[in-house]
Amino acid sequence: MAQPRILILGAPGAGKGTQSAKIIEAFDVDHITTGDALRNNKEMDISDMDTEYDTPGEYMDQGELVPDEVVNAIVDEALSQADGFVLDGYPRNLEQAEELEDMTDLDLALYLEVGEEELVHRLTGRRMDPETGDIYHVEYNPPEDPEVEERLVQRDDDTEETVRERLSVFHENTEPVIEYYDEQGDLERVDGEQAPDEVWEDVKATIEDAA
Repeated sequence: MAQPRILILGAPGAGKGTQSAKIIEAFDVDHITTGDALRNNKEMDISDMDTEYDTPGEYMDQGELVPDEVVNAIVDEALSQADGFVLDGYPRNLEQAEELEDMTDLDLALYLEVGEEELVHRLTGRRMDPETGDIYHVEYNPPEDPEVEERLVQRDDDTEETVRERLSVFHENTEPVIEYYDEQGDLERVDGEQAPDEVWEDVKATIEDAA
């Protein structure tokens, strides 16, 4: 089977990272995320784009959002170097989805469907060990060591108010992307509320059917 070209979509907390890791291992493809692509191409020469800075790194160093046209160019470069891939975190809006169509032919867009309240439950239950940076969950993945449990903290972006705001932004920007692929007949939905291993069985079967 040729190495598949997969776009993975899902709200924060839907399990994209977990499933992406399994896809990479099982199908021997590259994991392309916007963050990694930006970090790997910080020094890329974008002086011909008539942008404020000449490299993506200058935007990042200033804490500014990298313009869409620069992100598009970086993702295009990353995709051109990959035989197969799972693309995560791009496209975030309809304009980027249309750009992506010019860059590559996807085998499928995979959408991990998880209800709003389950997403809130997953994200607000996350805790971090400030000493190691390890992430746990009060219900799904508590630490075995009582000492570790005592020092766990909730990150600012995992409070309920922040989580609901993040989900609101996701719905506003990315729901049109999901509809876009659905209308094209490229979208495959997987029930992301199952246990991770069950989600993986569905994800794997869906990819094998599409590729």
